Amino acid sequence: MRFVDSNIFLRYLAAGDPAKSRACFDLFQRVQAGKEAVTTCEAVVTEVAYVLRSAAHYGLMPDEIGARLRPILSLRGLKLAQKGTYIRALDLWASYPAVDFEDVLSVAHMERQGLDEILSYDKDFDRIAGVRRFEP
Repeated sequence: MRFVDSNIFLRYLAAGDPAKSRACFDLFQRVQAGKEAVTTCEAVVTEVAYVLRSAAHYGLMPDEIGARLRPILSLRGLKLAQKGTYIRALDLWASYPAVDFEDVLSVAHMERQGLDEILSYDKDFDRIAGVRRFEP
């Protein structure tokens, strides 16, 4: 098993360099077919979401990012702890595009743990239905 860095996801999703994009496509095809197993982590998924959303880079909307990233995260050969939490975060982000991905990811973790209260000064949490924000 090998670890996948954010630039591999980005080369595949953004397709700026045709040769690298094709190599990443081939990698993900092997992962889907079960011929290769890879892993990544929360920091990588978060960085990919951030770069794709950033106006300085690609400027994609959260629903577009989810549509591109969800199929990759769902690959059977991609090992990712709490994979469903990331997919839920993408769904939340599509519903609340004005909220940062890091915040909807926190809400997805809260949901998984059965929590509905968060301690935060970030008022963006007030936009998300079912989340109650408190300041210490």
